[in-house]
Amino acid sequence: MRNDTDHHRMIRTILGTMILVSVAIAAGRIATVTSAEGDTAFLSANDRSRWCTIASLVEDGTYAIDRQIEIANPIHRNRRPWGTIDKVRHTGADGKLHYYSSKPPLFPTMVAGVYKLVHLSTGMTMTAQPIYVPRLILALVNLPMLAVFLVATTAVIRRVCESVEGQVMSVAATCFGTMMLPFTVSLNNHLPAAASMAAAMAIYLSAGDRIAGAQRGDSLRVSACSWCAMGMLAAFAAANELPALSMAVFWGVLAVWLDRRSVIPMAGGVAVVAVAFFATTWIAHESLRPPYAHRGVGAVVAHFEASTESPDQQLATDVQRVIVDRGLVPAEATFAIKPSDESKRYRVFADDRSFALVRDETGWQLSRWDDWYEYPGSYWQDGRRRGVDRGEPSRWIYFFHMTFGHYGLFSLTPIWCLLPFGFAMSLRTGPPEYRRMVAAILLATLVCFAFYLFRPMIDRNYGGVSTCLRWLLWFAPLWLAMVAVAIDACVRSTLGRRSVWALLAMSIFSMSTALSSPWQSPWLYRFWQFLGWIDA
Repeated sequence: MRNDTDHHRMIRTILGTMILVSVAIAAGRIATVTSAEGDTAFLSANDRSRWCTIASLVEDGTYAIDRQIEIANPIHRNRRPWGTIDKVRHTGADGKLHYYSSKPPLFPTMVAGVYKLVHLSTGMTMTAQPIYVPRLILALVNLPMLAVFLVATTAVIRRVCESVEGQVMSVAATCFGTMMLPFTVSLNNHLPAAASMAAAMAIYLSAGDRIAGAQRGDSLRVSACSWCAMGMLAAFAAANELPALSMAVFWGVLAVWLDRRSVIPMAGGVAVVAVAFFATTWIAHESLRPPYAHRGVGAVVAHFEASTESPDQQLATDVQRVIVDRGLVPAEATFAIKPSDESKRYRVFADDRSFALVRDETGWQLSRWDDWYEYPGSYWQDGRRRGVDRGEPSRWIYFFHMTFGHYGLFSLTPIWCLLPFGFAMSLRTGPPEYRRMVAAILLATLVCFAFYLFRPMIDRNYGGVSTCLRWLLWFAPLWLAMVAVAIDACVRSTLGRRSVWALLAMSIFSMSTALSSPWQSPWLYRFWQFLGWIDA
């Protein structure tokens, strides 16, 4: 009995040590993270967008980021360390045009709460100390989330792996073989989504064990708090990664299938996050849709039967009269009609208010302006995007690069090559609630992959300049559970064991190339550029 206890203690020590090493590596990178120019701890336009919101909320009491994006380097005055292309522009509550982050405001609002505590405790501000304060906030926010991701995924791996070697290698893949570690050194939405998914999965499997134990006569039960927490975690993952809503729905179905009493607490947990998501979005933008969803025209105001190919004086007069008569702007407003960045669309300016004038088959349609990405100098208009941001015209080429190409799931994280085998084996083994979970993960994977594959060309950009296909990172804990089953089977043979070691070594190599920043092109993409296969 003592030897058995010592054996389990040794396993826990090995697995715990790997988790500790992974968190320590992330902590070391956070402690030294600095922008390429050395004046902030921000690594890209993506995280700068969120940092701007956080600083503005605490220091200015608003979601508008006009002041932050205009901050200049004290020495190189032409540099804007807080500048970001991930911003939108629309009319604020004061009736004037302002810039805002294009990111959903819930997570930055939560981080702003952490910054507020740091500010009250130290007196420091991010605008005065843009290196050390962000590092401190990153440590307080990202390290606990990384720990949740690692511990929860490890707990699941220990449930699905029978062999010690399988557990050790699977946890090694969790700690060092995915791109989650590089994303810990920057503020982003992928880490909280993955951590939430890992915790939700662990709660679900634990609940399944407890219910099975209760059916055998053990005094075990699943508390309402557990179901509520699972609902909150599933919803929070979706709040950070919209396609994760598919898995959130599956978690709800799986929970009810397992225990009908989970309906109310699960719904309560989801409601908490949903209210917070829509409330922060409304407070920030006076809209229930996140800012990135505003890319076109809004509600129709009027229609004009005119055959002119461009607005003439009569049409301009009619447009002005309708806008004033309907009380949308005061009569003394200054009007102007200018071409939009989109063809057959004009923008009607009425002081700080804007409307869209669009040519259709029967005349001209006047609508409320809803393209928040069209503003002076916007990076997101046609002809201004560069590199992968231009979008891939061919879906077949896009599919190749999403899988085995320069942004490929399997080429950049080779341990995922075991996923098909893991799914196949997991669907045939384990209790019914486990097999149902596996089927849900497989279906969500296929749905989300197809969702990104069939997006319009402007969105077929692999997630932009990042070290991997980051839009699917929230699947990491779910896929690792599947991979663990395949690893557990492979280690039973010498060839299988060596194959797993090779895949794991290549995955760790790929991960290590991104430790300086997750906001860089994948090493494979850069190598192909060196070979001349991709335009620089």
